[in-house]
Amino acid sequence: MSRRGTLYGVGLGPGDPELVTVKAARVIAAADVVAYHSARHGRSIARSIAEPYLRAGQIEEHLVYPVTTETTDHPGGYAGAMEDFYREAAERIAAHLEAGRDVALLAEGDPLFYSSYMHMHTRLTERFDAVIIPGVTSVSAASAATGTPLVQGDEVLSILPGTLPVDELTRRLSDTDSAVVLKLGRSYPAVRKALSAAGRLDDTFYVERASTDRQRVLPAGDVDAETVPYFSLAMLPGRPRPEPETEVGYVTVIGLGPGTSDWMTPESRRELAAATDLIGYGPYLDRVGTRAGQRRHPSDNTDEPARARLACELAQQGRRVAVVSSGDPGVFAMATAVLEEAKQWPDVPVRVIPAMTAAQAVASRIGAPLGHDYAVISLSDRLKPWEVIEARLRAAAASDLVLAIYNPASKSRTWQVGAMRDLLLEYRDTATPVVIGRDVSGPAEMVKVVRLADLDPAEIDMRCLLIVGSSQTQWYSAFDGDRVFTPRRYPAE
Repeated sequence: MSRRGTLYGVGLGPGDPELVTVKAARVIAAADVVAYHSARHGRSIARSIAEPYLRAGQIEEHLVYPVTTETTDHPGGYAGAMEDFYREAAERIAAHLEAGRDVALLAEGDPLFYSSYMHMHTRLTERFDAVIIPGVTSVSAASAATGTPLVQGDEVLSILPGTLPVDELTRRLSDTDSAVVLKLGRSYPAVRKALSAAGRLDDTFYVERASTDRQRVLPAGDVDAETVPYFSLAMLPGRPRPEPETEVGYVTVIGLGPGTSDWMTPESRRELAAATDLIGYGPYLDRVGTRAGQRRHPSDNTDEPARARLACELAQQGRRVAVVSSGDPGVFAMATAVLEEAKQWPDVPVRVIPAMTAAQAVASRIGAPLGHDYAVISLSDRLKPWEVIEARLRAAAASDLVLAIYNPASKSRTWQVGAMRDLLLEYRDTATPVVIGRDVSGPAEMVKVVRLADLDPAEIDMRCLLIVGSSQTQWYSAFDGDRVFTPRRYPAE
């Protein structure tokens, strides 16, 4: 059987021929066929970078895109035209490989980093062997061009395409330490708008044709959008964090959401990253982790006033303090305790960062039981007498409100759930659906629905949240489990 050729995906680096790796230069020179892309004007940037390493007698395959940004009369539109092009280009290369010729397919930057090479790779590697020669990316070249570190320590770098919608680009720029935005060209006005909306425009560099003799580096806000080519990028370096002694301290009360980190907001993550001190119940702090230089102050779950006092003391010393709270900090959580303590510290700024509540999380797992008016009540009588709780339960039940019940039971409180059930049965049908959610989004998640008459206090613990339906709440079984919802339209009397 005759030998088949090998496909080499060769990364050429960002533009300077001297940034082509030794291995890439050797593979280019040894290849029987050198293939490269260009637009219809025929000038291939990839070939110009590789030219010093080409040798006489090599076959060159010039793969010319049918369209770039212009319109096309192809019946499949732009996507159809490009699909036909990649298929035909892959067959041209396959013919050489079948004949036993090694093919070096050139790619600016790195072959597997936003490169056209990937279209050939996916079409050819089922039939032929392929070897990837990595290259220096434009990201590294831009960082070198500005002489600015992109990231340090445990900062996060995001690589973003400028073709994202403005709102999505803004969100991602707001939720990262450092970013590089590629694929500019016509998308630059939208990229600049997103940088401005995220408050990051003044910190961003514009880098054009990095590492070449046509390189340009400018503040991103000073660039004429009409002059921006495709081979340019916006580089947002990580921002140095000032030492706590150089700024005024403050307290931020931060909601972590009900469980999984996926439900934590970007604003909460940013505030946690900026903090010098983290205060909270030990298991909640464990969900956060720490960065270098941060101090943790864990405590028992019953020490809310002490936590609030410590937060204010540290803030007055110039520390940036984050008090963490599960769920939303303003719903039966730490925001109240901190604000109450802060009355004694008029020079300490306090902010509250909202988050998803436990009631929202449990509701989402079963459908939409909170789709109409509802009341939120805690069954804990540690800070208010049971007589008050009972009066509020009766008022909400008489008003036919759905009830979200927090803190239904604990090791020392075991009778309240039964008392609540019996009270509600004076107003609600025995078949009223009750959603029981335990540890939602956590490793021991359990969500189920029972009839109000069948609610068993022995099944309820401190990890549970209950949602009791109104007279209008509906419960049915679907192919993937129970569904509960409360219609938004309430019947007229």
